[in-house]
Amino acid sequence: MERNTYGYVRVSTQVQNEARQLSAMREFGVEDENIIIEKQSGRDFKRPLYQQLVGGLRAGDVLVVKSIDRLGRNYTEILEQWAFITKKQDAAIVVLDMPLLDTRQGRDLTGTLISDIVLQLLSYVAQTERENIRQRQAEGIAAAKEQGVRFGRERLELPESFPEFAQLWQNGRISSRRAAEELGMSYKTFQRNRYGGPVPVPRGSGYSDCHAGEQRFASNALPSAQECAERMERFLTTLLHADGWEKAAKSS
Repeated sequence: MERNTYGYVRVSTQVQNEARQLSAMREFGVEDENIIIEKQSGRDFKRPLYQQLVGGLRAGDVLVVKSIDRLGRNYTEILEQWAFITKKQDAAIVVLDMPLLDTRQGRDLTGTLISDIVLQLLSYVAQTERENIRQRQAEGIAAAKEQGVRFGRERLELPESFPEFAQLWQNGRISSRRAAEELGMSYKTFQRNRYGGPVPVPRGSGYSDCHAGEQRFASNALPSAQECAERMERFLTTLLHADGWEKAAKSS
């Protein structure tokens, strides 16, 4: 049975150069027509050209990569792929930058065992390093916070007229969407910051109108569902403040 040797070349982006990998493949003796080039991230193995290549391997074929990270970056998945290729497909793998990772050597139990041990060791080292990185990041963040460093986006500087419109909203004289438009900001930004100041009792908030259908507004029309929701929210907000129950009851 004819055995074929394939080279798998991977770069993460379209702008990265695969020249070094191609040169190593040709030096090893892989024919150009058997070299597969894929420009995709190695975070997982959901790569169409890789899947097509591995799925077509036959017993005795050889898959060549320049380094183990060209297969992928997730060592747990690399172990799974390694087992699939060498055991289920009965093909061999050659990692050019690490001669111990060469399952062609006699195809005997010792050679396979050595390759498996080396791969397991690499997986352990990689996992340990990831955990160390996470620990160093957490320690660095904690130290920075102790020194007063703030993370995330800078707090948005609100317009000078923001308190005035927030007061109008709290008094039920303007909707939050209209206030946001007048202030030139997004509705969500206004929503996040509208409780920044004191929340007065919403006299004329329209709670009773929404509840009982009274028509006490200048428009002489029942409020919309959205207005009812906003007024209900303002009414309930007062209950979180001192004397809120009594004042809210009087205002409604």
